[in-house]
Amino acid sequence: MKMTFLEAIKTGIENEMKQNENVYILGEDVGAFGGCFGVTAGLFDKYGDKRVKDTPISEGAIVGCAVGSAATGLRPIAELMFGDFVTVAMDMIVNQAAKMRYMFGGKINLPLVVRMPIGAGVQASAQHSQSLEAWFTHVPGLKIVYPSTPEDALGLMMSSVEDNNPVIFFEHKLLYGISGEVADDIKPIPLGVAKVQREGTDVTVIATGKMVHEALNAAEKLSKEGISVEVIDPRTLYPLDKKTIFESVEKTNKALVITEEHKRGGYGGEISAIISEECFDNLDAPVVRIGALNVPMPYAPTLENCVIPNAEDIINGIRKLF
Repeated sequence: MKMTFLEAIKTGIENEMKQNENVYILGEDVGAFGGCFGVTAGLFDKYGDKRVKDTPISEGAIVGCAVGSAATGLRPIAELMFGDFVTVAMDMIVNQAAKMRYMFGGKINLPLVVRMPIGAGVQASAQHSQSLEAWFTHVPGLKIVYPSTPEDALGLMMSSVEDNNPVIFFEHKLLYGISGEVADDIKPIPLGVAKVQREGTDVTVIATGKMVHEALNAAEKLSKEGISVEVIDPRTLYPLDKKTIFESVEKTNKALVITEEHKRGGYGGEISAIISEECFDNLDAPVVRIGALNVPMPYAPTLENCVIPNAEDIINGIRKLF
């Protein structure tokens, strides 16, 4: 069946709510309003205010309540209206959620999901357009999920809710409206398993989030020039499926990594370093890394488009490898 990325996330959440009464949602305007982007629309009418809870405008309180309730046996799904606002809740995530299981000697589970819409392209300017995934991949104790298709969003959401560890679940705002086929009998998709979105033989492109679609666009254009591009979507940034990436690089001998985050200090640099350190003998050229320009995101569309990487950047990067 076909569904949008947004519908897939909501379906994944509702599937888990049906199966487990301990699953609940909290966040700003997630109730009767249905969430800033409409992901939770209709759930309040079905499950009521005990399981779909509106909160004050306080990201620290939202994540703090999620951490506390997860520690006592519930399975919260906390929605932050924009990923940028997670800065207010970093102590709760980094010093509490990520550390509790370790500091209690493994005697506690902390099953919570923090959902964050991220990414640029909607003229939301510098405070509502960031991609901050590198901050969280840096922190041991967190799992990081970043789907690019409706089917993956649905299956990974179910796995994230069922996981006994804190999961950061990134959702690119421009993907909410895309449609895709979703299997009628879809099951939870295991975390830590990448997906080869397009097979190829000449160069490997590792892409995340919306950049997966830019990579597929670039691959289609380059196929007309006789260059065969393999596109890999990690789907979960941590745990990272190194095996699938390495197998592809061993086949193509060339690699390009593209993420929408700012290039400086981005997680794309970590993936590039892993390939260079652990797959060096299979490389015929240095790994190419592409990210957004290192400036705050502009508001004007013409400037915003200059900052965000795209298919043409990928094509130019791949040509450098040859």
